[in-house]
Amino acid sequence: MPIGSDRIQLALQALQVAGLESRRDFKATLSACLVDRAEHRALFDQAFHIFWRDPDLLGRAMAMLLPQAQAKPGTPPPPENRRLADALFPQQQASTPDDEPEQIELDAALTWSQREVLRQRDFETMTAAEWGQAKRLLQRLQAMFETRTTRRHQASSSGRIAWRATLRAESRSATLLPRRERPRERIAPLLVLADISGSMSRYSRMLLHLAHGLSNPAERRHAPRVHSFVFGTRLTPVTRLLKQRDPDLAVASVSRRVEDWSGGTRISACLHEFNKHWSRRVLSSDATVLLITDGLEQGADDDPACERLAFEARRLRLSCRRLLWLNPLLRFDGFEPRAAGIKALLPEVTAHLKAHNLASLEDLSERLSTCN
Repeated sequence: MPIGSDRIQLALQALQVAGLESRRDFKATLSACLVDRAEHRALFDQAFHIFWRDPDLLGRAMAMLLPQAQAKPGTPPPPENRRLADALFPQQQASTPDDEPEQIELDAALTWSQREVLRQRDFETMTAAEWGQAKRLLQRLQAMFETRTTRRHQASSSGRIAWRATLRAESRSATLLPRRERPRERIAPLLVLADISGSMSRYSRMLLHLAHGLSNPAERRHAPRVHSFVFGTRLTPVTRLLKQRDPDLAVASVSRRVEDWSGGTRISACLHEFNKHWSRRVLSSDATVLLITDGLEQGADDDPACERLAFEARRLRLSCRRLLWLNPLLRFDGFEPRAAGIKALLPEVTAHLKAHNLASLEDLSERLSTCN
């Protein structure tokens, strides 16, 4: 929350008028003086609540970083802002007593250096500092998008002579100065189709953070037009939900909107719905499609189901310039395409890439910056 000295001075002046007798009035006064965006109100209410709830504020803040038990299997955890603890105690969390014995923490999945652990860690388990580094990686990915030459032209100091512009300028002036033009370039649009089924639950939030970073670039002029969809047993457009500036609130909005989170997978039915109802509205012939799924289709063991999946994937590929399949199962060295759904998808995609950590996103950024 950007709060300057002017806001603090305004809050002090307002509290002198409103008084400190009522806690409700105290909170309303601070909220009116410090909060100026709708997405900041939830963070302010959460910080105000835990500050007055228990004297052990540090323990409460640290408890926010621990995984919470879920009441219903398959239900996404409640939205929580993990940056709150780091904002309240930026130094106490990093400092440890000198006389405390050294402890060695072991990662059950990875045992590399801190940099490698960050590159391999899931977005959902990152602290504020780690998320800042991941966000900088996303900014690099946004700046490396491929540009496409269009049929339209724009004025330029070099290039071919623009005869229409030259004749118009000659009609307004006696001197003849040739005007020149060059083809206009634009960044190719991007479409994200993310699987949020049960087999993809570990990566669903990471992929939603990725889609949020693509939908909210640092510089609009260097970013593509992005459309985002999630699917499990049904297809849900989430482009507008990911337009919020705060990534935590955006992901929480998607979790509340999607009804089939961590459920089954019906890839062929969802692709059919997209091809039938959404393809002509959001997809162009020069677009790049990111299909994020493990390819484990329910009921794809029989030949008709595989044929339907292959047909819908082929139809999607013919509607765009390239179809990139991001598969988390490629993190295994001994991966083999034995599932029927994977066998049906493989011949219809342009490339089959990894999508389980930051290192795989670096490879994706290089792929998006090229024409291949």
